[in-house]
Amino acid sequence: MQGYTTLYTLSNLPTAYFFVGAGFLWLVFRFFSQKNLRHIPTAGGPPLPIVSYIGLYNFWTNGTQILQHAYRQHKGRAFKVPMVDRWLVVLPGKQLVDDIQRLPDDTVDPAIMEFFGVHHMLGVDWHDDPLYMPIVRKLTRNTELVFPDMVDEIVVTCRELIPAKNDEWHPVHLYPAMHMLVARASNRVFVGFPMCRQGGYVDMMAHFADDMVQAITTLSIVPDFMRGFVARKVTVMDQRIQLCLEYLQATIDDRKAMMARFGKDWTDKPNDMIQWVIDETMARKRGDDEIARLVLFINGSAIATTAHHLIEAVYDICVRPDLADMLREEVEAAVAEDGWTRAAMAKMRKLDSFLRESVRLHGTATLTMFRNILKPVTLSDGTFIPAGTTISAPTLATHFDEDNYPDAVQFDALRFYKSGDKVQQQLPTTTADYLTFGHGKYACPGRFFAQNELKAMMAHMLVHYDIRSACEGVRPADVHRGFSVHPDMDARVLFRKRKVDFD
Repeated sequence: MQGYTTLYTLSNLPTAYFFVGAGFLWLVFRFFSQKNLRHIPTAGGPPLPIVSYIGLYNFWTNGTQILQHAYRQHKGRAFKVPMVDRWLVVLPGKQLVDDIQRLPDDTVDPAIMEFFGVHHMLGVDWHDDPLYMPIVRKLTRNTELVFPDMVDEIVVTCRELIPAKNDEWHPVHLYPAMHMLVARASNRVFVGFPMCRQGGYVDMMAHFADDMVQAITTLSIVPDFMRGFVARKVTVMDQRIQLCLEYLQATIDDRKAMMARFGKDWTDKPNDMIQWVIDETMARKRGDDEIARLVLFINGSAIATTAHHLIEAVYDICVRPDLADMLREEVEAAVAEDGWTRAAMAKMRKLDSFLRESVRLHGTATLTMFRNILKPVTLSDGTFIPAGTTISAPTLATHFDEDNYPDAVQFDALRFYKSGDKVQQQLPTTTADYLTFGHGKYACPGRFFAQNELKAMMAHMLVHYDIRSACEGVRPADVHRGFSVHPDMDARVLFRKRKVDFD
């Protein structure tokens, strides 16, 4: 292959040695600069810099078990686990979780975007001006307005993706099917009809969501100085921005033309997400690339998390047919009274409890509440956390704690319903012992919209289909990598159409 140049040709060996050596020295410096964490015990491997990469490998392959063991061993006391270029301090127990969420803004800074490498994926850093936040808040406030369109898209999409008949079981490859269902239902709200059914556009959004998850998992073992390169390879963000604009450019141009023509007097200005995105970017004098970037990011975040929880919930229901009957009865009663509305969703308290329990046991990550410490902090138990430290809280270990949840490893669909507390039953409610969405000021802002979407999808499938596992009585197992948790991507689930008296 004459003329083909790689990093490993003889002429490039000095360059390769330079970058490898520089990278090694950078990692050594990063770890030794955190020597003031020696008073905090280490989980998963040796506490010494560089040698701690044994622990990093252990954490990548067995992170869930390491965190659960450390949680029990250090009950209510801080411990640390190795990341590729730093120590991550984990604060277990309700008291320390409350300590995290009470820290003032001048002492702590949210670190989730940095820790997951999101700014590398997007090619911009929204840390100081999170453009997506006002859009997500508007989405939450307008959920009731957009709910009928969302339900309509769920009905149409399920009919296409689950072509089951009354007298036979139809196998469905659940992972891609549920990603497509969430992508279409979400984009009915995000960009409207007919774009939400444009095959190329929706495929792009569903695949981008999946690639975001894979990128986050991959970047967790990549040093910061290499993350930009790796992220661009995984997400091909620049190409996706241009492709997104090919689909949305006409709509963007039309909206901007109407804004220029009518200004504040545009009386029938659309109240939809694409318009909110245009408003926010124009207010900041950003270009159309930023519009596409925002649409991609909001799609990726919404589809990845909601599809994850939907898949896990279907896996939970398909091995518990008696549970399906109980939930179906509640759904049918609520819909008979209020139709397919948010009011009906609010009455499905058992369904809320079921979803909350499914999410408790099968969340998206083993860690949450990532924060960068800006000033030295002494926690309520006396633990000193120096400035420059990244902290977090354990999710699954908290959820498996018998002091928080009796018979914690057992699935109890009515666990939260039986508490009698209507607020605690609801999926988006965060507490110091329910951490899937974080807790406190920086908890996931999209969880309220996701709750309504998830309940509507699950309710529709319960009413219209019988559901069972392709392997009788066997629930597909989750896959754990580092701090990430994924549902089984290959499993098939059997659906059979039910005869229903209403729609």
